[in-house]
Amino acid sequence: MTEQLPTQSAGTAISAGAGLSRSGVTAQTSQFLTFKLGGESYAAPILAVKEIIEFGQVTTVPMMPGFIRGVINLRGNVVSVVDLAARFGQARSKVGKRSCVVIIETIQDDEKHVMGILVDAVDEVVDIAGSEIDPPPSFGAKIRTDFIEGLGKHKGQFVIILNLDRLLSIEELTLVGDAEAEWLPVAGEHPLRIGHEAAGQLEHH
Repeated sequence: MTEQLPTQSAGTAISAGAGLSRSGVTAQTSQFLTFKLGGESYAAPILAVKEIIEFGQVTTVPMMPGFIRGVINLRGNVVSVVDLAARFGQARSKVGKRSCVVIIETIQDDEKHVMGILVDAVDEVVDIAGSEIDPPPSFGAKIRTDFIEGLGKHKGQFVIILNLDRLLSIEELTLVGDAEAEWLPVAGEHPLRIGHEAAGQLEHH
């Protein structure tokens, strides 16, 4: 089942972010989807958020890199789901009642890429003014600073705005996956591009 975004439907999420760069930070007020992971609050620019999917739709695929939790069938397309905690170099997320997958679209090398990120819970869509967003910290962050676009202030609390292009870089994810295991499912094929075997599994769900 596809869930609606917290304050608006998934179908209107993209138009709501009109004028917002995919990096997320502008001088004007922009909208972000906020969510929880390991007790921390994170945010993604609403323009990059396609929809929210319940975790139960994720299919586990053997012999995948540790940061890939599985795949989902998104209207006939096989989409990899990244375990965000594992991507941060932490232990894999424990799935709970509010765990869900946020479907993200990024543009890399002039091509659109759609991936899912597993989070502990989705909170709400918030407005954050550009004047309320600070640069990433130079040190002391629990995650890589290049994964951070900025620190937004909302209701007296800091929200970590993610740099999705960097976090979900196909080139880096491929290199990390290759470093974790020397195998490839098929010669010349990377686990992030799973192929017909995974698609066949998903057709039965």
